[in-house]
Amino acid sequence: MNPQAAELNAVLKSEGPAAYRLLSTKGKNIFFPRKGLVAQGLDAKGKTINASIGEAKEDDGTPLRLAPLAKLINIPPADAFSYAPSFGKPALRDRWAEMIREKNPSLGNTPFSRPVATNALTHGLAVAGYMFVDEEDEIILPHHYWGNYRLVFSEAYGGVMKTFETFDGEGPEARFNIEALSAALMSDGEKKLLLLNFPNNPTGYTPTISEFEAIIDAVEKAAQAGKTILAITDDAYFGLVFREGVAGESTFARFASLHENVVACKVDGATKEDYVWGFRVGFISFAGKGLSTKALAALEDKAAGRVRGSISNDSHLAQSLLLAAYGDPSYGSEKKRAFNLLKSRHDALVAELKAHPEYSDRFTALPFNSGYFMCVKVAGGDGEAVRQKLLKDYDTGVIALGNLVRVAYSSLPEAQIPQLFSNLYAACGEV
Repeated sequence: MNPQAAELNAVLKSEGPAAYRLLSTKGKNIFFPRKGLVAQGLDAKGKTINASIGEAKEDDGTPLRLAPLAKLINIPPADAFSYAPSFGKPALRDRWAEMIREKNPSLGNTPFSRPVATNALTHGLAVAGYMFVDEEDEIILPHHYWGNYRLVFSEAYGGVMKTFETFDGEGPEARFNIEALSAALMSDGEKKLLLLNFPNNPTGYTPTISEFEAIIDAVEKAAQAGKTILAITDDAYFGLVFREGVAGESTFARFASLHENVVACKVDGATKEDYVWGFRVGFISFAGKGLSTKALAALEDKAAGRVRGSISNDSHLAQSLLLAAYGDPSYGSEKKRAFNLLKSRHDALVAELKAHPEYSDRFTALPFNSGYFMCVKVAGGDGEAVRQKLLKDYDTGVIALGNLVRVAYSSLPEAQIPQLFSNLYAACGEV
């Protein structure tokens, strides 16, 4: 083991023992190379003669750049063409941390690590997988989950998906299955890796306020019973909650100071929150009641070490553009405009289902209240056959997931919602 990794592990053993117990073998071995090329480059920064960094420079010291690209970018060349730090652009990391607190008031002054920039959510989840998932480790999550989790956690690191029934019944009035979650957490074994994604992909469901409290309570009881829990919060669609009585904060806000046996890992980013799918800027942050400032910094180093060892660093241009946008006076009003557009589509979809009770003869809507999506369970049980029928005969595209059809109303003009469901109803009948 590299001595730098051993130093980080020693800090965690003494000042964050739960985090140390949760680390995978890879997680124990990873570190950020503070004594290597990066450190030597930092030593040379600002020197009159600097032949240390592997970037090409113009004679005036600015990044060497091609005019066809440079003319498209209206920010300083150093903020666009040069490397960003592996940890991320410092000012953006600090602004994102401020925004996490602004969006989650119950965090208060609870310490959490300075966010480390990742190549959006998928890469952030992969960093978490590298740090914490060993072969055959179980990942507890609802059985309605984003299919890419299999590639991220199972195929890459050998984790096993241990799913529980998402809802405690059938139909739109069903609720999040707290009892099944509790049973999964209390099953055999001390190490528990919990993965929660709200608003959920594919169902578009976020727990109600009472369900949110019950989730926190279930995790706390498991921790009190001796389970060591990593609570990964996939906040890809954070903030897109469209109904009253639904939890508006991240579970991270409560996991962050819940119990000494709980380590919270928040994976989030600008992709959906700021409608920049191609920018690929995400973040990973850590917290825990038993973690000291040094322990949080050690987890930062391990995360940044994995970033450096996989993609080196995230896009400097994208990070700089986001930082500039967050300081623009119109940012808040634009976020509100975009939110209202998505909410209007959600509301129109709710009205469409309510206006056509006959739809329930052929498909049943799963509970939804947030995010980009909603799902229906087709009566015949063959979502793929329905999808193919819609493509072939109705000029309509959806996603099939077993006996479910997922509708991404986020991308659907409001005026097309009635026709979509009319087509879906007809296709289900024909299949």
